Amino acid sequence: MKKLQRSLAVVAGAALLLCTAVSWADDFTETIELFKEAGASKGFFNTSYGYAVFPGIGKGGFVVGGAHGNGRVYKKGGVHVGDVSMTQVSLGFQIGGEAFREIIFFEDEHSFNEFNKGSFEFGADATAVAITAGAEASAGTTGASAGASGGQRDATTAGKYYKGMVTFIIVKGGAMAGVSVGGQKFSSKPKSS
Repeated sequence: MKKLQRSLAVVAGAALLLCTAVSWADDFTETIELFKEAGASKGFFNTSYGYAVFPGIGKGGFVVGGAHGNGRVYKKGGVHVGDVSMTQVSLGFQIGGEAFREIIFFEDEHSFNEFNKGSFEFGADATAVAITAGAEASAGTTGASAGASGGQRDATTAGKYYKGMVTFIIVKGGAMAGVSVGGQKFSSKPKSS
């Protein structure tokens, strides 16, 4: 009887892990589709060398803030080539929390390889284009400005490459001032075969 209970527990655990993996995979697909449908971010899928996508990043702070999320790295054509995690610690006036999706497009092989060396960090001045209802945002990893309207699926935005990268975010929920991605640290590793 105990063997049967253990076997059922193993099967149930495996099923739960499989469902979680499928759900996680669906989060990536859904996030990519949202960015493909949203304003100017759509065009980057056709012109970029690759991209890194994060379906869920949680960010919170009260004077000291932090953020974390896991993502995947894709080469042109949507080929999954690696996994990446992002952490961010920030100091200064801040209060609140939010969850958002993030995508980083790489203009060429050099910027793609620079990001995927294993460890990469955005400079303190790095910003992102926010794709949210009624939002105004800075663009790229610094530089241009953009307006956003509508919702997650019908936003209009503008962005351009800065140092070979451009970043877009879609806010999922919460309230926190600023669209800074400065200080985000990325750890990447190639996809296991």
